[in-house]
Amino acid sequence: MAKTGKKESGEISFVTDLAADLRQSVQSVFSGSEKPVKYAVMGLLSGLHVLIEDVPGVGKTTLACALAQAAGLSFSRIQFTPDMLPGDVLGMNVWNPSSHEFQFRKGAIEAQCILADELNRTSPRTQSAFLEAMQEEQVTIDGVTRPLPQPFFMIATQNPVSFAGTFPLPEAELDRFGLSFSIGYPSEEEEFGILSLRKETTKAGLSKNIQPVTNGTDIAKARELIASVKVVDDVMRYIIDIVRLTRQSDTIRLGASPRASVFLQRASQAHAAFEGRNFVMPEDVIASAPSVLSHRILLSSKARLDQLNETDCIVQLCSRIPKPAGL
Repeated sequence: MAKTGKKESGEISFVTDLAADLRQSVQSVFSGSEKPVKYAVMGLLSGLHVLIEDVPGVGKTTLACALAQAAGLSFSRIQFTPDMLPGDVLGMNVWNPSSHEFQFRKGAIEAQCILADELNRTSPRTQSAFLEAMQEEQVTIDGVTRPLPQPFFMIATQNPVSFAGTFPLPEAELDRFGLSFSIGYPSEEEEFGILSLRKETTKAGLSKNIQPVTNGTDIAKARELIASVKVVDDVMRYIIDIVRLTRQSDTIRLGASPRASVFLQRASQAHAAFEGRNFVMPEDVIASAPSVLSHRILLSSKARLDQLNETDCIVQLCSRIPKPAGL
């Protein structure tokens, strides 16, 4: 058993080193908190799609573009507007007069890494174009199903719902995002770093500073290794207890789905791998829970009166459940 443990630890170090390389590469052009970079990399390596909600201008697009370039993946940025149609995203069959037949033209979604920029600025009809892609990693047009390039990863950004020209994302779509977080305004030193980067190079030059540190094959391997990180029964029950409590709390009107349990386990496995471990501890679950669960719940009027936000509620719920001992 000792030899097996050493072998597994060596395999996990592949994920740990790859995550560190990706974070270092992204942070060379993204000046801000390390936490958003960590969770963006975690989403990529664990296969969990990422949603970033924040005000314009804090670096959401810079973070997504830098990660795609550092990962060495084919990249497509889709800038959403209210008049965009599902065919603009998925592709469509177009009549070719010379051949007298319909020909399929690929949509912008045909890439390994997708940046859905300002996703909530487009209509619910177009937002729904991503549901099959995010769940099954395929698209169906006119009855024909086409697999998407692998490994497939999506980062979506959205403006606060109070902003003009936004359409709220439906709960069914929010539930398909594995991780959600905000970047927030930078500190004084971080904002100084932003200006320093712009002083040293042009905006176009920032992306040129990013050299790929990995490729799709390595990312697929990292996903397999993360999925192999051990989760004992007690930790699985701990995950379930947290998710089920969101359905029973008087501060939450709509609790998290069973899919949330699956995603919380996967995020916890990734967090453990990032720490160099091939087994999940309760601390991994606690660290991952806010980013996995906050966007899946709807707060009750009581929580609003208590001036709680979604993250506060998840942190409070985690503190109420005893951690499994003896792990």
